[in-house]
Amino acid sequence: MLHELNATQLISIANEYGTPVYIYHAEKITSQYEKLKLAFSSCNSRIFYACKSLTNISILKHLFSLGASLDCVSINEVKLGLMAGFAKEDILYTPNCVDFDEILQAKELGVNINIDSISILEQFGDKFGAGYPVCIRLNPHIMAGGNFKISTGHVDSKFGISIHQMRHIERIVKSTRLHVTGLHMHTGSEIKDINVFLMGLEVMFGMAEHFPELKYIDLGSGFKVPYQPGDAETDVAELGEKVAEAFLKHEGETGKKLQVWFEPGKYLVSQAGYFVVKANVIKQTPATVFVGVNSGFNHLIRPMMYDAYHHIENISNCRGTKRIYTVVGNICETDTFAWDRSIPEVREGDYLVFYNAGAYGFEMSSNFNSRLKPAEVMVKDGHVTLIRKRDEFDDLLKNQVF
Repeated sequence: MLHELNATQLISIANEYGTPVYIYHAEKITSQYEKLKLAFSSCNSRIFYACKSLTNISILKHLFSLGASLDCVSINEVKLGLMAGFAKEDILYTPNCVDFDEILQAKELGVNINIDSISILEQFGDKFGAGYPVCIRLNPHIMAGGNFKISTGHVDSKFGISIHQMRHIERIVKSTRLHVTGLHMHTGSEIKDINVFLMGLEVMFGMAEHFPELKYIDLGSGFKVPYQPGDAETDVAELGEKVAEAFLKHEGETGKKLQVWFEPGKYLVSQAGYFVVKANVIKQTPATVFVGVNSGFNHLIRPMMYDAYHHIENISNCRGTKRIYTVVGNICETDTFAWDRSIPEVREGDYLVFYNAGAYGFEMSSNFNSRLKPAEVMVKDGHVTLIRKRDEFDDLLKNQVF
């Protein structure tokens, strides 16, 4: 298909740049972005790429070229975004549990600031008053998401200020004259049911009554992408229709025309990513046949951390007889990528590909076991470009003092 890379292309890149290697298809990112723009075209909307999912500056530049804005969770992501070309007014900074000094740095850089704690809100108000507009991240107390570790809007979550603390928020805003122009929520990741967003939106509309200067409501993201064949995904087209209807109704009831912001990360880059590894060892035990590959959770931690499924294919033997394998890594702990998976017969030296590897793959990688981080490659308009060199041994020592 137009927005997919085939086995021949992946093998060619693996041969040229070695394995393990992360490969990103720019056209797939483009198609996902355009799908969202179309879905929310009936709304006064803005799309902010949640760059925590993949911060390679070449990817950031590509999203910038499409017209996206940028959502950042650290001051360094903000700096990367500015380097990639994003204007300060097109960057939203949404930190969590950071030192107030980092908030001050963001203010000096002139970006949109999203505050998610009473303490920081009060400090910011005391220091700047009405001199700098802010957004407030609220916790709507809605449980959602594909895994508890990525559910961020429930009552026990560390994220956001509880909606039940509105009286406290109001006291701070009134006493410091804070200029609140936005309200934000984000309930989690991999949300299939669009009613979660609509439920959250009703909560936000209720909170909006307390902020006369409000200009936008940010619904975060959490759009689900299909990780395995036949998997469900968020119906963004239907969501766009429902959100447009809700904002139009709210405008009719209140006379206020608000903008809606979204912050997709995984939705934009996950399906664009391919992680290619080599089969080092075929190891048969009394109970299992293992495929040991030249990677581990030091490169792709999602299966071990979130029990995440990644579809795996043997691109060196696509038409081989399917057999049952458990795919594991080469580090010193149990690092199982897949249990009892049906894969075309794997031989030592074959290339395997993990699909949907664009989000939180390389971004969460490490040098555990003093293993080197893999290369990153982008395919755009048919051209293959190296966008991050593979680590070398000297990189392990680069910041050590001896």
